[in-house]
Amino acid sequence: MNTIFVAIRKTFGYSFPMKKYEPRLIDTLVERKLKSAGAVVLRGPRAVGKTTTALHHAASSVRLDQRKELINAAELIPETLLAGAVPRLIDEWQLAPSIWNSIRAEIDARGLPGQFILTGSAAPSADTTRHTGAGRMARLTLRPMTLYEQRISTGQVRFADLFTKGTTVGGTGGPSVPEYAALIVKGGWPALHRLKTDAAMDALADYVDNIADVDLRALDGRPEPVRMAALLKALARNISTEASLDKLAAESEIPTGHLSKPTVRKYLDQLARIFVLEELSAWKPHLRSSILMRVKPKWHFIDPSLATAALGTSPDGLLRDLNAMGLLFESMAVRDLRVYADGVDANVFHYRDSTGLEIDAIVERRDGTWIGVEVKLGGERAIQEAVANFSKLQSRLTKAKLDQLVSLSIITGGQASYTRPDGIHVISLGHLLP
Repeated sequence: MNTIFVAIRKTFGYSFPMKKYEPRLIDTLVERKLKSAGAVVLRGPRAVGKTTTALHHAASSVRLDQRKELINAAELIPETLLAGAVPRLIDEWQLAPSIWNSIRAEIDARGLPGQFILTGSAAPSADTTRHTGAGRMARLTLRPMTLYEQRISTGQVRFADLFTKGTTVGGTGGPSVPEYAALIVKGGWPALHRLKTDAAMDALADYVDNIADVDLRALDGRPEPVRMAALLKALARNISTEASLDKLAAESEIPTGHLSKPTVRKYLDQLARIFVLEELSAWKPHLRSSILMRVKPKWHFIDPSLATAALGTSPDGLLRDLNAMGLLFESMAVRDLRVYADGVDANVFHYRDSTGLEIDAIVERRDGTWIGVEVKLGGERAIQEAVANFSKLQSRLTKAKLDQLVSLSIITGGQASYTRPDGIHVISLGHLLP
């Protein structure tokens, strides 16, 4: 009903009481891309807030998931659905994949930016978008809310400033380790972050249970729920690691044994298509020695709460297993870093080489400048390990790549942010803002 009210209000100027829009960091990017591209494609998992965000920027809308006849119209007479005030939102467009090429042709005919916003919770096959939309479609991924968007971060350390040499940081307060445990379990889902932890856990358990039946129902080769549940648990146990397909297959236990490696690969691809799984790719700089880089991705859910839901883990359970909590805290930090990186035209990677040296995150901008980030739940010993890792990394990079290094930071679950005498920043995750 809210969608209808928004459409009526924007079309005729009527006023209805509406739930106040919670701003998202992606809003600035959507506005920017609407000025240069014919359409913005807003992607992301179910319940991440795509429709709400898109409606905030749209002047008119049509939702293909509301009535079957709309899907038929999209296939037979798409021009009727594309007519309307711009930007026009086509919500859940992948339910009628043929409309992609109709939108592309309409953009060409109009010759103006900012014509459409497309939202979808599943990426269609490559064949559907064989006309890629290059130069016409700008793709953006809406991820769950960062701690800043949830109004939990104190906002004392600006992420963008980490790309300025000589910056110093400082801050105190913010979440405690037990509070971080609850934040991991609840996640950054717009409809859940204000709920009590138990209620959010119930909702996320249902979300995970429904992945095979709801999110993947329209994909070819729909998985068996029992088999998908087994893989989700295996992924959750290996969060923030480079677990091989063999390891994931062996840990995906089902009544008849375990999943095969081809099945695991197929299911991983399906989870990526519905934006539940988002691999963290390996960074590939030139090294100045014979050391080889590892190129396997790290496994991350789009939000660590999906991992805890798959395992049935509570905040108290995390506090009883701080090693597991540390990996989930790393995954939450990567979630936030990816959102902040989008705002500075950067991508997030991880680094690992043949000696076993790991750096949790490398954030690299388009111009090649980069920052290194280690994520530690807390403790002086862990901080010293991170400092040693940074020293090893710098000894292995070429001078050209070192010249592009701007700063090094250790993100923690502590309540203090500061710059060490050696220039390395120690930053509480709960202090960051864009």
